Amino acid sequence: MSEPRSRRAAITGMGVIAPNGAGTDTFWKATREGIGVLDRVTREGCEHLPLRVAGEVRDFDPSAAVEARFLVQTDRFTHFAMAAADLALEDARLGRTVTDAAPFSVGVVTAAGSGGGEFGQRELQQLWGKGSRYVGPYQSIAWFYAASTGQISIRRGFKGPCSVVASDEAGGLDALAHAARAVRRGTDVIVAGSTEAPLAPYSMVCQLGYDELSTESDPTRAYRPFTSAACGFVPAEGGAMLVVEDEGTARERCAQVRAVLAGHAATFTGASRWEESRHGLAHAVRGALDEAGCAPEEIDVVFADALGVPEADTAEALAIADVLGTRVPVTAPKTGIGRGYGAAPVLDAVAAVLAMEHGVIPPTPNVFDICHDLDLVTGRARTAELRTALVLSRGLMGSNSALVLQRRATGAS
Repeated sequence: MSEPRSRRAAITGMGVIAPNGAGTDTFWKATREGIGVLDRVTREGCEHLPLRVAGEVRDFDPSAAVEARFLVQTDRFTHFAMAAADLALEDARLGRTVTDAAPFSVGVVTAAGSGGGEFGQRELQQLWGKGSRYVGPYQSIAWFYAASTGQISIRRGFKGPCSVVASDEAGGLDALAHAARAVRRGTDVIVAGSTEAPLAPYSMVCQLGYDELSTESDPTRAYRPFTSAACGFVPAEGGAMLVVEDEGTARERCAQVRAVLAGHAATFTGASRWEESRHGLAHAVRGALDEAGCAPEEIDVVFADALGVPEADTAEALAIADVLGTRVPVTAPKTGIGRGYGAAPVLDAVAAVLAMEHGVIPPTPNVFDICHDLDLVTGRARTAELRTALVLSRGLMGSNSALVLQRRATGAS
């Protein structure tokens, strides 16, 4: 095994549970074609709320993906995480035997913002309606934002370093960076990512305090960043989990190295201070480029945060121009599925890896009348040679994060 200082963190597996499909193949096909799946909210108890449109994960049967003994202990966001982790491990060709051989060599890191709102609401209704004897013991853990990390590690027998990141929407990228650092320091494998389930009535009511939330009732107009009609973002559920391991070790076992986590940086500029986020995001981009040893002109595509708030969109467009200029293609495929809080940038990272593999930049659904100086890919996908991608994310509470992904040629050292 190579010395820790020379280890590179590589993505060898990806698992997706998203509004536009489960599995990377289904997710990529819809993303590449620019298929939008935003629709009216159908969750029971949400009919009267001013939030009308969301990205729902439909046709997901948790009982088909997760054992019954884990289902009763966990919320929907953890069901997504366990299912996505299974898909990622299968994609990486790491079966359950990896735990038998070296359980302390595999860890888990997730990010979460909303936690287990649906489970918590159900138990609180039992408490208020029937009394404390009707509240189950798992109420104490299922709502917790760290539940997915805990349940994935317990279910799989992973005893390596485990953690959870709580840094707004940007936490999804921060979790991947945390995984990369753990691998560079010697951990063999980290399962990392984020899933969210913010569409239960209780969770949705909590979100109504966000001024940035879109209340538009037309799904094709509800989430249109970088346009004059931008009116906020549309929330979504689902997410993705990735397998991150040392590149050299992965190649030794003949695993497919799908991309390298080359550089990351994060900053903080304060809640809803969007004008200031320009400088904070630009600083994060420069830091990520420095860590990757990458020049600005080497970035082939940017996957934008794309909040859909005019001030925030302006700040992001200016931040990109400050560091990269205006020639780099930019895309925001999340406008077709919604912005899944901490899970949103992880899905963007998956889309970036797939874009590099296929040489295709996916379009930004529902966006056409751009009012910023951006080379935003809209309408149809654009073919291009892609070796380096930049993924951006900002949180409503003020976190900014940037991640550089690089495609590694077969046999590269």
